[in-house]
Amino acid sequence: MSGLGNRLGEALVDAGYAAGWGAVKALPEPLARTAFDRAGRWAAGRDGRGTRQLRANLRVVTGLSGPPLDTLTRDAVRSYARYWMEAFRLPTLGVPRLLAGTTVVGSEHLDAARAAGRPVVLALPHSGNWDAAGVWFVDWLGGPFMTVAERLRPEALYERFLAYRESLGFRVVPLTGGERPSSAVLAQWLAAGKSACLLVDRDLSASGIPVTFFGRATTMPGGPALLAARSGAALLPVVSHFDGGGWRHTVHPEVDVHGPGRLRDRVHAGMQGVADAFAASIAARPVDWHQLGRIWADVPPDPERASRAVAPS
Repeated sequence: MSGLGNRLGEALVDAGYAAGWGAVKALPEPLARTAFDRAGRWAAGRDGRGTRQLRANLRVVTGLSGPPLDTLTRDAVRSYARYWMEAFRLPTLGVPRLLAGTTVVGSEHLDAARAAGRPVVLALPHSGNWDAAGVWFVDWLGGPFMTVAERLRPEALYERFLAYRESLGFRVVPLTGGERPSSAVLAQWLAAGKSACLLVDRDLSASGIPVTFFGRATTMPGGPALLAARSGAALLPVVSHFDGGGWRHTVHPEVDVHGPGRLRDRVHAGMQGVADAFAASIAARPVDWHQLGRIWADVPPDPERASRAVAPS
């Protein structure tokens, strides 16, 4: 009976997402933006665990406290709500609109890799709209790139997100549960001269690479540096932000993982270089960093409070 109940619950979740997805795509854009902005304000005021972890993370990044930190946290949750609104509406927005609203800083680092005939491994944090960055990257490449996605429950919901991202030109392999390990699939893809794009500011494994991030010890997945080192690809950190009604993507200089020394040491140094690039861009605009998960062992979510006075907009 419990198995049937679980399956029914998963089906209802998937049906709810499907209905919501269709409704958001059908809304006029100004109405959708207003609705999601209000939802973000409500979520920030509700002060759930994710919001409290985001506040704690932003305290590390900015050194803020009190009302200024509350205001930043509220605006960061609104930014995250905008990401979801755009994620639901990206197929409706269309590639020409997305590209017209996109500004890329540091594209010369990508151009240098292309001129040398090298594939590219982009490493990104959860900042701004990384799906919009993916649409731009597909256009720059003139074809698909490969990425990895965490499996969602229910499975039907994962399949829905998979189909959505592949409709944008992404090639997605599951982090776990695939026919072959995702690392092997990515290695084969890069060996064929193709490029990859990976989100790496939160380590979901038990074997991450130790790095210092905003002055605190944490771990990041070593995949980007390891894949680049083994394939000869250029490892480029990229951080996305919202830019008015559009999108800005900052491509940082290549992090070198191809010099002398042991592979392990080069991978460690490479991921530290990625962490340093992330920190520079996130510190410049922390409001668009959507990290609601725990990434530092000594930074738990803020404690629950009966009420919080959040500064008005």
